[in-house]
Amino acid sequence: MKALLVCFILMAGHISQATADYNRNQAVPVDKVLFGKVTSARQITETELTQDRNQGWKTFGGALIGGSIGNQFGSGSGRALSTILGAMLGSSIANDSHARVKHVTIQLVELMISIDNDGEYMVVQDFDPSMLFHTQDKIRMIYLSNGSVRIDKQL
Repeated sequence: MKALLVCFILMAGHISQATADYNRNQAVPVDKVLFGKVTSARQITETELTQDRNQGWKTFGGALIGGSIGNQFGSGSGRALSTILGAMLGSSIANDSHARVKHVTIQLVELMISIDNDGEYMVVQDFDPSMLFHTQDKIRMIYLSNGSVRIDKQL
């Protein structure tokens, strides 16, 4: 049982932290900039199903707790059997107690843009409440070297 606890502690040290795809204060080279105006703007939402990344650890923790409780009963082969049953019961309870999938709603803005002498473009990007777009707003379409496009108001 001590070896299992040491293994759990060592594995917990290797849990990776979640990182964002976008860093606010990061300088990114710009490939090109086009200027135009918004011909239509609308807010849309996208619902995404997200898996609970901690579910395996919760199940493992439940098995550890159940096994250690089961180890308190019986003697000899009866103790081994109660430890195994406790681990199975603990992992089952932990696995069933938490929802594995959750819904995440993402706010987006869909922009139809007319670029001067270059045609029409449709862009969907994250909704930013500090930058609301309206029809006829002058914008700049920024192509970043990482392959993404960002629409900002022209100042």
